[in-house]
Formats: sequence, structure tokens, C-alpha cells
Amino acid sequence: METATEELGHIEMLATAVAKNLEGAPIELREQMSQDRAVNAAMSGMQPRQLLSSGLHAMPVDSNGFPFNGNYAVASGNLAADMYANVMAESTGRLLATRLWEATDDEGMKDMLAYLIARDTMHQNQWLALLQDLGDPEDMFDHLPVPDSFPDDKENEEFNYSFMSTDVNEPLDPEKPWTQGESVDGEGTFSFIREQNLKGPMANLQSPNPKTHNEAKEQGEDD
Repeated sequence: METATEELGHIEMLATAVAKNLEGAPIELREQMSQDRAVNAAMSGMQPRQLLSSGLHAMPVDSNGFPFNGNYAVASGNLAADMYANVMAESTGRLLATRLWEATDDEGMKDMLAYLIARDTMHQNQWLALLQDLGDPEDMFDHLPVPDSFPDDKENEEFNYSFMSTDVNEPLDPEKPWTQGESVDGEGTFSFIREQNLKGPMANLQSPNPKTHNEAKEQGEDD
């Protein structure tokens, strides 16, 4: 809850940054922006939503104009799975902030972004520390595979640590860490197999229901 509250504060910071950057922005930008070929290419193909939809204020949308919604909140009910999702979100967020830092020469923006980058550093380590705390403190991956509560003997153990190649030729084992040796979770041994060796009989499916009209044309008795 502490971190969630902090993240809401980050939204306020970013919204304020957007609003401040839009202060004094001219209504017609194309002539000015045409001096930069990359910006001109973007401006020529975009809708001026920032002006028309929000009057030059921040909007609750992503960079493509898609509104934020509940899909951004990951809550699987499995703590380990959700923490990995958090690490991914913090990683991509930090990546975006570093790219924005490189793209601006405004010292105020750089200062704010440097702060956000630092907080993403903390949060990545925070979630990883929580994952480590879920199991044996000496084993970072003691909780794998997620969910680790599912009985091992109930999954198909013939394939649970096998890397599958889909190469149509006769592929050789690349002898990488994920094709040989002990698995990361310490519960199996990696191996290398060809997907072609797994071919079985064609699926025995019933004919489609005629009311679904999946046929290309009406089927007669002789068809």
C-alpha cells in the first residue's frame, strides 16, 4: 500500500510535467516542427488530441491515446506471479524514463526523471527481495515454478524441462544453459528435443454444426 500510494504520486508528477511542457504551446505546430524530420513525420500522421480532447492538459491515456483501464492492474492471486509482473513493470518503466532522460535537454525534466529512475531501481530490488523472502533465503528461485504448490507428478514430466526446437532441419543441441544441466529451480535437468518428433495423429474432430456456417458453400449429399 505504501508503494501503491507512491506510484499514484508519480502519476501526479508526470501529469504536472505534461501540463507544464504544454504551457504556451502554439496551436499550430506543423510549420515549426517541420524543421525536424523525425518530429515532422510523427506530427504529420497524428491527431492533435492534446489540444482538442483536453485543451493542452494531461490525459489519462497511454502514448498512443488508448485510455488507461483495469487491465493495467495485475492481480492473479499468486504472490510470486504478481511480483514478477511488478518487476517487469518497473523494468519497462525505468527503461522509458531513461530514454526520456536522454531525449530532453531541460534540466528540470532531467531532475524529475532522475528521481523516477532511482525509485524504479528501488522498486525492482524491493520486489526481488520479496520473491527471495518467499522461500529459502539462500535460494533466489526457491518459489519456482509458479505456482510451486502444484504437484510435480501431476504435470507431464516428460516435457517439463525440455527445450523444443522447431527447425525443419536436423538441429543440433546448441549446448546452452537452457538445454543442458540443472534447471534454474533445481527441480529438474534441461534437455534438447525436436518438435517434429512429437507429431501424433490428426485431431479427430466432429463436422462443424451447420448452423455456424463454417463451410465455404452449401454441402450436398455427394460432397
